[in-house]
Amino acid sequence: MTQLKYSMVIQWSDEDDCFLVGFPDFPGQQWRTHGDTYELAVSNGIEALESLIMAYEATGESLPEPTVCKAA
Repeated sequence: MTQLKYSMVIQWSDEDDCFLVGFPDFPGQQWRTHGDTYELAVSNGIEALESLIMAYEATGESLPEPTVCKAA
């Protein structure tokens, strides 16, 4: 999917005993999915982002602009 240009934040949570995954460019809940390992969090994050994009497209809602970092 070519639209996966969004930042994905993966952070360990002692409280939840797992890695939490969020997408700061999308408004709403801070965390969208999780994983028991970092690798699983990445995989689940990609699936969640694809699903989130499809949901925006299905409702005709405009996707937010992705945050772009510029290298020096």
